[in-house]
Amino acid sequence: MADDQQLWGYPEVAAHLGISVSAARNRKSRGTLPAPDDTTVPDRPRWRPATFQGWKPVGRGFRSDLHGESAPPASPTASGQGAS
Repeated sequence: MADDQQLWGYPEVAAHLGISVSAARNRKSRGTLPAPDDTTVPDRPRWRPATFQGWKPVGRGFRSDLHGESAPPASPTASGQGAS
């Protein structure tokens, strides 16, 4: 079967993301996985491998919401190094 026709279930998705199958199921139920490409079988969603190319899991890596470009640098007084 060609790679573009192959579909991944929870075990393959979990292995790709380096998490357990139950964690993959939890992420799906929380909506933190991409939408499945095939939902024809109830409770057995399937994804194409290409769906995960370029996709970054929520909660992993750099927190851009905490370190935006508009965030001002920390001042010495804010860090407790100011006048005593």
